[in-house]
Amino acid sequence: MRKRSIRLSLAAILALANVAHAQSASDVSGSGDAQDQDTTAIAKKIQNPIGDVYSFPFQSNTNFGYGPHGGAQEILNIQPVIPLHVTPNWNVITRTILPLVWNPDLSPIPSVPFGTAPTTFSAFVSPAKPVNGWLWGVGPVIQIPTISSPTLGSSVWGAGPTAVLVYMHGPVVAGVLANNVWSLGGTHGPGGNSYNAFLAQPFANYNFRGGWYVGSSPVITADWEAKGTKWTVPIGANAGRVVRIGKLPVNVLVGAYYNVVRPTYGADWQLRTQVTLIF
Repeated sequence: MRKRSIRLSLAAILALANVAHAQSASDVSGSGDAQDQDTTAIAKKIQNPIGDVYSFPFQSNTNFGYGPHGGAQEILNIQPVIPLHVTPNWNVITRTILPLVWNPDLSPIPSVPFGTAPTTFSAFVSPAKPVNGWLWGVGPVIQIPTISSPTLGSSVWGAGPTAVLVYMHGPVVAGVLANNVWSLGGTHGPGGNSYNAFLAQPFANYNFRGGWYVGSSPVITADWEAKGTKWTVPIGANAGRVVRIGKLPVNVLVGAYYNVVRPTYGADWQLRTQVTLIF
């Protein structure tokens, strides 16, 4: 598991280095300024959770120090973003997250080495254009029980509200996304499959020329039905770049987050790598 996460990280870092070299070569051709502006504009769009852009992110989250034996857990999120243009003034931005999970040895806790966790689907109704740099979106979030094993999540559908607020000005893209999902039924208590889960993701990015950017986007969660510590609160940062492979824009990101608050057997820290295809 550790070797896989290291390979993913090295691949992302090498990709950043290679595209930097490729971009430098294109600058010599005289078209560098136009390409810089183009990739920077695309980077700002994909940093906006309700940006009007089709994208297909593959996000690897490697959790170190996870479980009773302090192993490494890998979660690969497949999370397509599809904007729907309802009217000239309004959009519906759909975001789907399907997690593929690789677990370390969690004995004596029942577990499986690999499987799918519940899928999260969100749909944000949002104005097509920001006002004074501000853009908002609200809508439903639905949890779909796509688990391949009861040890990877609940078999009960869930739903709740979700909202996002974004501010964009110059090189800055910042905001917060939040939701709360309640199970639609299920059983309570030890071994039960009901849930009540909160998520907040504040984000702030500063963009440079050439599609480069730095920022932070911690995923803060709370399990309201858990005993003991309910919160996971990470702090950290990431860096990335949008480049073109042929005509296709691709975003590459690497980040690290330390969990200053975590439940029993929660991970100590997380390595995040992401590759996003942009259409």
